Amino acid sequence: MTDPHHLAIPPDDKHNQRLVDNVHPKDWVNPVPADMYNLVVIGAGPAGLVAAAGAAGLGAKVAIIEKHLIGGDCLNVGCVPSKCIIRSSRSAAEMKNSVDLGMMTASDGPKFASVMERMRRIRADISAHDAATRFREQGIDVFLGAGKFQDNSTVVVNDTNLHFKKAVIATGARAAAIDIPGLDEADYLTNETIFNLTELPDHLVVLGGGPIGCELAQAFRRLGSRVTIIARSRLLSREDPDASALLARILDEEGVATILNASVRRVEKTRTSYELAVDTGQGETKVEASHILVGVGRAPNVEGLGLESAGIEYDAKRGVHVDDQLRTTNRHIFAAGDVCMKHKFTHAADAAARIVIQNALFGGRKKLSAITMPWCTFTDPEIAHVGVYGHLVDQDTIDTYHVQLEEIDRALADGETAGFVKIHTAKGSDRILGATIVASHAGEMIGEISVAMAAKLGLGGIANVIHPYPTQAEAIKRAADAYSRTRLTPTVQKSLAGWLKFKRR
Repeated sequence: MTDPHHLAIPPDDKHNQRLVDNVHPKDWVNPVPADMYNLVVIGAGPAGLVAAAGAAGLGAKVAIIEKHLIGGDCLNVGCVPSKCIIRSSRSAAEMKNSVDLGMMTASDGPKFASVMERMRRIRADISAHDAATRFREQGIDVFLGAGKFQDNSTVVVNDTNLHFKKAVIATGARAAAIDIPGLDEADYLTNETIFNLTELPDHLVVLGGGPIGCELAQAFRRLGSRVTIIARSRLLSREDPDASALLARILDEEGVATILNASVRRVEKTRTSYELAVDTGQGETKVEASHILVGVGRAPNVEGLGLESAGIEYDAKRGVHVDDQLRTTNRHIFAAGDVCMKHKFTHAADAAARIVIQNALFGGRKKLSAITMPWCTFTDPEIAHVGVYGHLVDQDTIDTYHVQLEEIDRALADGETAGFVKIHTAKGSDRILGATIVASHAGEMIGEISVAMAAKLGLGGIANVIHPYPTQAEAIKRAADAYSRTRLTPTVQKSLAGWLKFKRR
């Protein structure tokens, strides 16, 4: 029987108790192991759960091991709680700006305690999908405890040996540490602890201008905190520069302070707060904070797994080393998800797990590099991307079709004109190479481009698809129509005019 005490999640309310009851039950008894498993999975986050459930559904004998909370970061400290809070913060912004829609401005602001309580309730509701009992009912042996390779065909969990033909490492990643003098003593927050808050931070200082930092900075500002972002470069430095600049402008308009191209030299605790010494490149400035959120990237969970005993190569930065078929340096052991992949997204982990099932159990040769991988940062507006970035390739090799949302009727009606659709095609062709969409629901819109790329449907093909009017996705159709107009060359136009003149006779 597992010890649940170290797994209590603050605050200890009925929602968090229900969450833990689902994803790490206090009365759970690990099963008697099978003599041999087709597949043993270490880690029950998105990659591990998809691999286990998919393999079991195909008739494999499967064991899955989780030392903490089933569902991994996504359910417990990532996608689910963050999107709940973001939704509440978007509602707060809509109420604040309701006068622009001809309504009266809301008199009372957001109630942080209620926002967080709603998040915990919804997270607990969703946790039923990842409940330990649910996977047991699918015929999967669920072991709660720490798994460690004893050799290249055995995993030990709670002094119990699990023998396998194939194994999958899906232990995920955690918030990366940052070496700043005094930070460890500052009781700083990460994505793993910020959702435990019950009181609104007075001044939240966010270290890092990546997706996590920008999403939570905007959300907490809209919920009433003062917020400052300190980043070493521009916001969302990996995204399209136009998207980055637009987001920076919007955050500034909403009152989020940003100190860019800067670094924190040290953190000191004062009587009532924390003081950060920030190097701006033009001297040092001081920033006071009630709370500090560190969001500077992810570190793979490779410690304590006994990887050396199984002949598996890894390092602290890249994680477990895998080839394009997600096989480790041990030919019987695969890896999937954040522990080994550059793209650290739930949907990327899901896709990788499906590749692993085929390659590990059925001798497949599916390649990770062959998939089309979109992603989205859930600020408002959202910033979604797939494929190549125009600013990172030779401009002589691409054509770019750019449509501003302010040209789209539905965006005007919605009051959501901040954004654009930018689609890149191979020079002189309609073959789509990549796209960036900035819109209130860009994460929904990017799917159309992803499907087109995966199905090898060109921009000309999209132009022939009827899109409902009025929708913001019409911006994609406008970009496709812009490509179609390039086909109407002067020669073609002259020929058509001649033909039509002939038909008038």
